[in-house]
Amino acid sequence: MVSSRSPGTGLYDNLQKYDLPYPEAIFDIQFFMMDPRPFFALAQELYPGVNYKPNAAHHFLKLLHDEGKLQMVYTQNIDGLERLAGIPEEKLVEAHGSFATASCTLCGMRHEAAMVKQAIVEGNVPIMCEAAKCKGKVKPDIVFFGENLPHVFWDYHLQIPFADLLLVMGTSLEVYPFAGIADAMGRKTPRVLINLNAVGSFGSRDSDVVLEGDIVENVKKLTSALGWEEKLNILEEGYSTRTIPNEE
Repeated sequence: MVSSRSPGTGLYDNLQKYDLPYPEAIFDIQFFMMDPRPFFALAQELYPGVNYKPNAAHHFLKLLHDEGKLQMVYTQNIDGLERLAGIPEEKLVEAHGSFATASCTLCGMRHEAAMVKQAIVEGNVPIMCEAAKCKGKVKPDIVFFGENLPHVFWDYHLQIPFADLLLVMGTSLEVYPFAGIADAMGRKTPRVLINLNAVGSFGSRDSDVVLEGDIVENVKKLTSALGWEEKLNILEEGYSTRTIPNEE
């Protein structure tokens, strides 16, 4: 994520000045304990709803929910755009955590998400724990290297038998154990990949469908084929006019 930013951009320059020992250090819990500034510089850029908003793919997932077709969304993203698009929490598994909650890295005390958001957006970091006699640093509940995935993630084995179709969008399918979900699906269950390129084992099964190219364009083509084009437009237009509530 760090190395993919272009030199000359504000985020790239802001991270370069911290002289990270390796790009992944920004998500290393031990490095965070020593120097949380690089992570918070990235968090200021990525905080949900500040610089980025849901696109047609996120709204399509909400549309699937509205139509009673959505069983569960598993995401590696930490940007929270699925939440902003309106996916209910009970239908969302954020395998690598999110900004929706925040905790102390030492005592585990939960801190008010709105307060943490304000501190991050305004650059008032690091954020120190409010618990008496605790000197820990507070961070959003993003899963760092060295931390465990949320226990609810492993329930995907219980979801798979009830799935009629697997839809995968916008991924390299290189990070495990998350990428293993696609291969764990029964061979008789259709799998649809909407991605820039074919990835993982997609294309190896007779029931696989691979839509390569721009994700948003392919999502809109699929939505049109389903007769949901107007419904998707309503969701997109509705998002741009509604007020996003603060996280609890």
